[in-house]
Amino acid sequence: MKYCTLLALLWLSCSINAETRYVPAPQDPTIPTPQQVLGFSVGDWHVRHDQIQRYFEKLAAASARAQLDVIGYSHEQRPLLQLVISSERNLARLDQIRQQHLAAARRGERQAADAPVIIWLGYSVHGNEPSGANAALLVAQYLASANNTEVNQWLDNAVILLQPALNPDGHDRFAIWANMHKGAAAVADPQHREHNEPWPNGRPNHYWFDLNRDWLLLQHPESRARIAQYQQWLPNVVGDYHEMGTNSSYFFQPGIPSRNYPLTPKRNFSLTSAIAKFHADAFDQAGQLYYTEESFDDFYIGKGSTYPDVQGSVGILFEQASSRGHLQDSINGPLSFSATIQNQLTASLSTIRGAVANRTELLDYQQEFYKSALQQAKSSKIKGYMLTEVADKTRLAALLDVLQRHHVEVYRLNSDWQDGEQAYSANSSYYVPLQQAQYRLVKAMFSTEKVFPDNTFYDVSAWTLPHAFNISFMPLRREPAASDLTSDWQNRPSPAPARTAGSYAYAFSWQDQQAPLLLQALLAEKLIMRSAMSAFTATTSHGEVNFAAGSMVLAAGLQQQPDWFARLQRIQQKFNIPIHSIRSGLTPAGSDLGSHNFAVVSLPKVLLIAGPGISSTEAGEAWYNLERLAGLSPSLAEPQQLKKLQLSHYSHIVLPDGNYGWQDAEVKQLQQWLEQGGVLWGHKRAAAWMAKAGLLQAGVWQGDEMSSLISTDNLSYQDKEVLAGKRRIAGAIYQAELDLSHPLTFGFTRATLPVFKNSTMLLQPSNVPFVNVALYSAAPQLAGYTAQEFIPRISQSAVLLAHNSGKGRVIAMTDNPVFRGYFTGSSRLLVNAMYLGSSFSAVAD
Repeated sequence: MKYCTLLALLWLSCSINAETRYVPAPQDPTIPTPQQVLGFSVGDWHVRHDQIQRYFEKLAAASARAQLDVIGYSHEQRPLLQLVISSERNLARLDQIRQQHLAAARRGERQAADAPVIIWLGYSVHGNEPSGANAALLVAQYLASANNTEVNQWLDNAVILLQPALNPDGHDRFAIWANMHKGAAAVADPQHREHNEPWPNGRPNHYWFDLNRDWLLLQHPESRARIAQYQQWLPNVVGDYHEMGTNSSYFFQPGIPSRNYPLTPKRNFSLTSAIAKFHADAFDQAGQLYYTEESFDDFYIGKGSTYPDVQGSVGILFEQASSRGHLQDSINGPLSFSATIQNQLTASLSTIRGAVANRTELLDYQQEFYKSALQQAKSSKIKGYMLTEVADKTRLAALLDVLQRHHVEVYRLNSDWQDGEQAYSANSSYYVPLQQAQYRLVKAMFSTEKVFPDNTFYDVSAWTLPHAFNISFMPLRREPAASDLTSDWQNRPSPAPARTAGSYAYAFSWQDQQAPLLLQALLAEKLIMRSAMSAFTATTSHGEVNFAAGSMVLAAGLQQQPDWFARLQRIQQKFNIPIHSIRSGLTPAGSDLGSHNFAVVSLPKVLLIAGPGISSTEAGEAWYNLERLAGLSPSLAEPQQLKKLQLSHYSHIVLPDGNYGWQDAEVKQLQQWLEQGGVLWGHKRAAAWMAKAGLLQAGVWQGDEMSSLISTDNLSYQDKEVLAGKRRIAGAIYQAELDLSHPLTFGFTRATLPVFKNSTMLLQPSNVPFVNVALYSAAPQLAGYTAQEFIPRISQSAVLLAHNSGKGRVIAMTDNPVFRGYFTGSSRLLVNAMYLGSSFSAVAD
């Protein structure tokens, strides 16, 4: 095998031609090369996703070893590609291989002696880490066309699933940026514009989410398509190809031993180490720098190299130093794009080589993984978890959908069931048993651990799914009888009550997650709505119905559209929300419908600040959740453009986490807008800035004040990383206590709410009555690591504050309510601010 060195200049002196410089053997001339299809050599330009697709289509058409599938589409409707590569014999019986593989792994059926190992190669989940996607072209070319003994053995003994670009939207954003700045000669200067992408850069997807954090959460179509294939194939080895800082070298796992997820079997790590020897051998021969067992951890199960570890696979993270363009200076010399591609190709082939060499061990390990999972579940004192939610069927269904996409078994109670003093009602409670193949995954999904042997986390330390969805859950020490459970419950919406034409008014509950979407649709059709500020009872066509505070009322006498009832009927058909026909404005209990206790609800016109200085991730999360959960698409504007904007066009302004450098002019502009009735929302650093600017009447405990709570006495230099870990909240879940009488909490049925925290900034509670909407509980820590020195201060802090400002309202939250898109429980606070943000009154002075 011929290798070129890492240095870009030496690439120019390689004696092999531009196309074959990467590949280790002569190729079949009937298989097209990337250069023949694209018109340029791999590495000369950053390939776009449509070019990847075109090459894969040509390759699959020409090769009997390759099958190309479109497994889904991104937000921007780019196809998500999966190339299956194996021998002709294996491709002819591909589904049989898949079925036998799943049966042997999860059901313990006899493994065929010639069963192939399933290898998954996933590239460039971060769009501006392009070496993987470009290397995928060469991996595919080589496997489809090489005619040597080694490759033939690989294809006889493996089925290779190659996903070239896990984030095509971000990938194209970066490819276009890098290509548009390429000169006649590559510029290696790190300060060159090519190497410094504009906000939000190419790393995230269309909505600026990090898709490598979405393997578990499944909030995006890219992830759902990926996991559907994963669960259909259950690969034995997963290669997860990334990039890191330009001044690094090449990393492959094993990672830091103390930062592995505790439910991952030790044999997983020994197999990772066994395969690592093949990577080391390949890089040794190439004379390339590399390292292991440092930097990255394997703790959060929602990322690409760790999710497989709780599925019986061996997930392996690869990190290549990034050229972030075509050529960039580094401490190791000029780093070319071609060199980064070469290293990813080298690691891809060594992954296949190592997996095939360890085929029997990997297949046996996966079978033992699920066998031991069932044994551990059988001996566990906890038999399963009961999920319960009565008021919000949509939010519960969203959680159940995530569980099912991960092939977790869930059963609905078909009759009421009692466990000690706790009663569970039929049709509102769902049982997740631990006695199932996904035992370890279920344990991880429901984990509430707070103490860890290593408190330094690369990512979050908690992700408890029921907490995120604000679904009540309880571990059970005994199981319901089989006769009390059914798996036949999917997609069975309850019928909505029929509406009676000519009724006095129509009303629907605010408690279901679809209610804001229904309200937005009605407001967009210019129907006039009111919100109940307290509970009431109304006489309907189906008898007396109790309506909780926040319920939405459409009074017939207020409507100005001649066809308003037809609009109401048409809109309700899109949502599974009962709309009740009310016969009279005189109510048996509570305020009559003409009372001032029914607040005006207006169509929101929202401005979301998104641009340089703002966290693109948190801006994207707000944008995405406003669309999904509130049904509205905000206007997006960069912070430096504020002075040029006509703020009178907007009813709401949302400030995500970020560094706000606004001065007196912008503060005065916002104050004037608030005086006229605007609603200003800010969270995390935005809330701290609002307090500093005098827009929010609140004190703030900043991170440095929190850090001072942790002693630095008697520390040695080796304690530096441990101290840093204690001083940060990498990501944990806390409990808030809500004032359920406040309009911003309407729709919530429990006075406690889990919130996600990954910052040490805290808002101080107000001494003025009615301003504190939510406070942290006295014992706030629900899951995840937090230094014990922080807990008393957190328990004294506010989660959500809201008060008047002229005719307007200011609302501030300590934490991000829409963390990673899946914290739909706390997301309701932001949604409520859009529709009920003007319906309260609290003077902070």
